[in-house]
Amino acid sequence: MTVATSLLYERLEAPLAPLDRLPRGLRLWSLVHSQGRLVPRLAGIERWREALIEGRTAADAGWPPPPLARDVADTLVALGLPGHCANQPALAETVLRSLCFHLDLIVDAMDAGDSAEAAAARALDNFAADWSERCGTMDELKAVFGEYADLVKNTRWDMMRGLLRSSGWQEVVRARRLIESLPELARIVRRLGRARATDEPDASSRSDVAVMEEHLALREVVREVQVPDYPGETLGVRRSGRVARMLPAEAMLLLHPRLRLVWHARHAERTLLGYEDSDRMPEIIRELAPAWRPSARRAPDRQLELGPMLVCVDTSGSMQGGAEAVAKAVVLEAMRTAHAQQRACHLFAFSGPEEVVETGLALDCDGVARLAAFMGQTFRGGTDISGPLERALAKLGERRWQLADLLIASDGEFGATPAVAAQIRRAKEEMGLRVQGILIGDRETVGFLEIADDIHWLRDWRRYGAGEATLPGPGATRSLTARFFAGALRTPENRDRTVSGAEAARLVGGGTPSP
Repeated sequence: MTVATSLLYERLEAPLAPLDRLPRGLRLWSLVHSQGRLVPRLAGIERWREALIEGRTAADAGWPPPPLARDVADTLVALGLPGHCANQPALAETVLRSLCFHLDLIVDAMDAGDSAEAAAARALDNFAADWSERCGTMDELKAVFGEYADLVKNTRWDMMRGLLRSSGWQEVVRARRLIESLPELARIVRRLGRARATDEPDASSRSDVAVMEEHLALREVVREVQVPDYPGETLGVRRSGRVARMLPAEAMLLLHPRLRLVWHARHAERTLLGYEDSDRMPEIIRELAPAWRPSARRAPDRQLELGPMLVCVDTSGSMQGGAEAVAKAVVLEAMRTAHAQQRACHLFAFSGPEEVVETGLALDCDGVARLAAFMGQTFRGGTDISGPLERALAKLGERRWQLADLLIASDGEFGATPAVAAQIRRAKEEMGLRVQGILIGDRETVGFLEIADDIHWLRDWRRYGAGEATLPGPGATRSLTARFFAGALRTPENRDRTVSGAEAARLVGGGTPSP
């Protein structure tokens, strides 16, 4: 193939280049669509896709024809689709595929007797009807989770439409509104997870650090300088033209009438044998040279990578009403925070003995379905904290969860067994575990105080229950139990002063304590 032929093929194929850049799902529509000619259609669909990803329309893209292109742009703007498609390539592709499908039916409507204007209007009305419900779904998902992630894929629309009509989803929406009135709840959840430094700089955090700074400074340099005729140590014999240092054998040539000419020739050629002296001496000079010195400078800190979260939520009967609503809001905020910060989150919903439900909180279709199922449940049953705590401690043994923190949301009406409380203390000492508590009740309890590092008391929890009056919280402080019932806590001092049951029986019976 000649160069001219190759250039001809390239020129002929250049208009079809958008086919290589378009996603696979748009290539077939670009080739077989009934609206417009092939080359303008390829370039137009590519420009529409780029514009939607940028959050705008492209009425001047050259496809579809100008009268219809403006109507398409107005329909997309009325639905709010450019905003939804911004930075969402998969959604932009789905919108364009749907648009191509409806616009391709214009020819069929015209064959059935409609005018071109009526057929185009019908196609756009059908497109708007198809996407009005989807846009409402996306608005609702974004209002609850802040984004849609991959929840808006075309294959999952039916599932999401049914999910958003469930009673569990209504509880999710209610919990989202509740979070807006509890900003301290969001702050507590965001602090969970032990931070780990990464190699990435954090532009938002700077501190003074000692750094080495390069500068020019005078330094002393010792060098050797050659000094002619400088007296020094004799090192050997070498050829030179120095008469004063020539060997006696060379001087003998001057006494011979003929060999004196040889001597003059050697002198001229500087090949006389002579003594080699050390004619160098050290010299100290000062010169500018690069050097390093410490300097204080504001430098960005290393970015922190937050660890995963383990969330234990009390679903016992005592949590019904406002406490139940707050607990569900804790679960939703944990899921939102975990997704926004790319962290793992695991939920333990517990009530009575052996009644623990575990589930991962991920922002995908399955995760949203599990969340809605949890939100739709009514809390009932007893309270057993030991089961979920043992499972959470077992989770910390896995590599993925080693930097996790534990959050417990409860009314505090529970008590861990001494063995579980001891395991919690060991995990804090050996693994750095932090246990945060959200108290949704009237007062702190012994069980809550001995396992939680910090307890965040939501005093006005009653007003969040449906149909419940707002009641003032008790006049107690957070340290009420610790102040008036300090002996009830499992502190090291209390454990040292506590005797066994057998020892107590001996003392009551009049015996003497064993040594």
